[in-house]
Amino acid sequence: MSRVLSTEQAKTAIRQIQSIVNGGFTDQISQLDAQGRILSDSNVWDGPLASTFRGSTWPETKAALDKAKTELEQLRTQLDKISQDIFTAGGGA
Repeated sequence: MSRVLSTEQAKTAIRQIQSIVNGGFTDQISQLDAQGRILSDSNVWDGPLASTFRGSTWPETKAALDKAKTELEQLRTQLDKISQDIFTAGGGA
């Protein structure tokens, strides 16, 4: 038989994760993307540093942001199951 444990600390932690993810963290990533796209426009910002930003800095950063956003959205879909499992293991809400 495997051990099942659900402490108040676990319940609090899952609620905090839900609050952070649902509280706009992915929206902030979208806002960063929007500003990065603006800075990537040579009609808005140009020059050697702007070229480096457009050519490597922003594409690398955008890829990392996209990955983080995708993973957060996947976590969001799993949070309900995770929290339900924790609450069930702990005997209720």
